[in-house]
Amino acid sequence: MKQILSLSRQLGPLLQGARKSAGLSQTQLAQCLGVSQSRISAMELEPGTINVDQLLALLAALNHEVLVQPKNRIDEERGSNTPEW
Repeated sequence: MKQILSLSRQLGPLLQGARKSAGLSQTQLAQCLGVSQSRISAMELEPGTINVDQLLALLAALNHEVLVQPKNRIDEERGSNTPEW
């Protein structure tokens, strides 16, 4: 399922949901990534602290990926008729 994010705080619940869907505890995911469980917790609670390399490694471990595309393309996929201001 695609998730469209516009704020870093939206990333935390997505990461937590992906981890739980994968059947992993924070400790198990931490072991896969070579970080502490507390770091996984911090990533989920304060996703603004994650750098790009960490995000990509975390998403890869959870079998997810990042897709970047022009916003108007996203609006078309949503079926949005909202005018741009």
